[in-house]
Amino acid sequence: MNWYVVYTKPKWEKKVADKLTQIGIECYCPLITQVKQWSDRKKKVEAPLFNSYVFIQIEDADRNSVFEVAGIVRYLFWLGKPAVVRDEEINVIKNSLKASNIADISVSQIQVGDKIKLETGAFSNQNAIVQEVSKTHYILVLESLGCVLKIKYK
Repeated sequence: MNWYVVYTKPKWEKKVADKLTQIGIECYCPLITQVKQWSDRKKKVEAPLFNSYVFIQIEDADRNSVFEVAGIVRYLFWLGKPAVVRDEEINVIKNSLKASNIADISVSQIQVGDKIKLETGAFSNQNAIVQEVSKTHYILVLESLGCVLKIKYK
């Protein structure tokens, strides 16, 4: 069975993952722990690693059955077909989330256009191209996962 990516309504990732699990569809919604600050307190919350995305593993013939779940908007497409994510990429995400937090990444003397390999964090062992360097963050392009990563540093 292939892994596909479904696009959800904003802030519905965890609800969609729970409902998919209840109806027997294998799904994965990678979560990271973040500290959110309100005017009166700070709190640790689990937030999705990829906003509005949930990975599902389903037979190709059964792909339309996921639309029974409220909150699913559509499949993510790549080159005119539903995007397929390899098992190795799902395993990289799962294993990386068990490692240290993204905030622990430290990089020095990086320039736009450099090709780097991430050594720690949620995307360890992934190759990236530096797209932007600023005083507060880096923007990296992860071609193998087809996404752009913004890393804030202290």
